[in-house]
Amino acid sequence: MTLAASLLTFIALPAPSAQAAEVLLSQGKTATASSTEGDFNARSAVDGDPGTRWSSAFADPQWIQIDLGASAGISRVVLNWEAAYGTAFRIEVSSDAQTWTTVHQTASGTGGTQNLTVTGTGRYVRMYGTQRATAYGYSLWEFQVYGTAGGTGGDPGRLLSYGRPGAASSSQSDGNCWECTPARAFDRDPASRWATSSTTGWTDPGWISIDLGATAQIDKVVLQWDPAYAKSFQIQVSPNGTDWTPIYSTTSGTGFKQTLTVSGTGRYVRMFGTERATPYGYSLWEFQVYGTGGDPITPPPLPSDPANPPRLVWSDEFDGAAGGKPDASKWRADPGTGPNNELEYYTDHRNASLDGSGHLVMEARKEVTAGSSCPRDPLSGSTTCQYTSARMNTGATFQFTYGRVEARIKVPKGNGLWPAFWMMGADFLTGRPWPYNGEVDIVEVLGKDVKTAYSTVHAPAYNGGGGIGSPYTLPGNADFSDDFHTWAADWNSKGITYSLDGRTVFSLDKDQVEQTRGPWIFDHPHYMILNLAVGGDWPGPTDASTPFPSKMLVDFVRVYQ
Repeated sequence: MTLAASLLTFIALPAPSAQAAEVLLSQGKTATASSTEGDFNARSAVDGDPGTRWSSAFADPQWIQIDLGASAGISRVVLNWEAAYGTAFRIEVSSDAQTWTTVHQTASGTGGTQNLTVTGTGRYVRMYGTQRATAYGYSLWEFQVYGTAGGTGGDPGRLLSYGRPGAASSSQSDGNCWECTPARAFDRDPASRWATSSTTGWTDPGWISIDLGATAQIDKVVLQWDPAYAKSFQIQVSPNGTDWTPIYSTTSGTGFKQTLTVSGTGRYVRMFGTERATPYGYSLWEFQVYGTGGDPITPPPLPSDPANPPRLVWSDEFDGAAGGKPDASKWRADPGTGPNNELEYYTDHRNASLDGSGHLVMEARKEVTAGSSCPRDPLSGSTTCQYTSARMNTGATFQFTYGRVEARIKVPKGNGLWPAFWMMGADFLTGRPWPYNGEVDIVEVLGKDVKTAYSTVHAPAYNGGGGIGSPYTLPGNADFSDDFHTWAADWNSKGITYSLDGRTVFSLDKDQVEQTRGPWIFDHPHYMILNLAVGGDWPGPTDASTPFPSKMLVDFVRVYQ
């Protein structure tokens, strides 16, 4: 980023406040960042020189982190922003640079010099920006961390509740919530949940408890609520599962994700709901207890974020002779009829081929598939599928968690056409139903409006028409059928950033989604899908003006990690 010199104001950093043993921990330590603009690297924010700075790429989200070299008690963070500052950002701490705890969060950052009092413990400290105040990136003259080396500052401790046995006032098990037992709230699976019984449990009070296996000191409780949440509830501890002591109480529960700082000792921990926020019962996707002691079960390791910069790990450039079929080591055909009341029959690669010029051609044709069954076609009146097309995926050949996923595509134009490049959670292939597996739509375009593209995610708490996404358009009079365009999704443990031709069009912040829409369920393997649908609930039917054959061209698909 280059800003006029008149905008650059060097501000003297405040001296450390007079707190016992508080020292500047960050100066000269190792600093890294999600991105760097030119020579404005991360170490320039920890060098003690207010005339040098770090600056990021012009996109959300971005971060800069400091490795303090050893665990420390963090008491204060000072951010000396350049003109490109963060409106929304978090200060986070971590013991391993993998699992992060938020110690400060704002959606109304002021820029300038911000002197933030915080409480936390960790070796790593990070500024994680989710919304820029300008069209530029994030830029800091100095990022200073104060505290006590080796000290304590409210360390939330270890996850104690994973896999431990639970109990509840009642549980639901029916077509709406199958086997929604207490164990589902303690499995660190955000797509499974506990709920009180629909026949006996939609009453007050209602509760769920966890046996930690031994006495523990409880520091933090995280509740990820289903829409059936508690308006009034307590967090209670007990030495024996019978005698309970409240360590947190509220009559204004907010639902969604609640991270509660608590202090208590006990073997058992309970959420005791006394007033429901809805006519339904109580339901939690996750109930996590952190602290020290207990008899914790170590959960499976969380997936690693992509490298910075990421490296190419998988690609298909679709090189090959004209008429050749997609590479069987990378793609498998997915024949049959489509969902969403689509009108096509997907063939076994008969509608997919290479064009000899480095492109995959996925072709929709007006042709009948004998013996097939589709929704009634408005043009012919027949329920035999009147169209064929192509759909293929990497489910059997390549599954992955996190990375930059991109494809360069030219879409067709015409009423009823629906080209897409997307991902499905791989557990769909082993029986977990949609949307509990998670769906990430990198791009969808409707042939009736080729000036607009869509990027969306679908999960149990937000799916179909309620999915979280955004439409976006090309500038001027261009449309997406005129030429090739590159769509990408940068996916990591903090969220997904969608881009079109290198320009960010939509960002999803995991923490924000959990606090406003419901659980984030995309931290597990997914596979890629390419398809060209015909008809369906969203694009509507074809008509006499729809051109056949119609072609979706794919120049490349690439994955970086």
